[in-house]
Amino acid sequence: MRPRVTLLVLYTERLDECREFYSGLGLAFVREQHGSGPVHHAAEPADGLVLELYPGRPERTTGRLRLGLSVPASDRLPAGDHRFTDPDGRVVVVTATGPDGPRSTG
Repeated sequence: MRPRVTLLVLYTERLDECREFYSGLGLAFVREQHGSGPVHHAAEPADGLVLELYPGRPERTTGRLRLGLSVPASDRLPAGDHRFTDPDGRVVVVTATGPDGPRSTG
């Protein structure tokens, strides 16, 4: 069995802004809090993968990170590769796929 990524945590001082940004890319977040830990937001973008947004502190940052997401093409996001920058400056590459693949003109 090959290892697979099951958890990705992004620490941010812009929690609400990042939640709105990633929600705009199609992720559905749920507000969570484990015991007396911080309130955070979790989404399951793929089977077995959880993406969590946690409040950050200067000593706890995600650092440089590049994310890639695949979503269905739509009127709002045509087929192809699109580069966005989240509120913390992380590059997010979104591949919008049409019926004939990522570069379909639909």
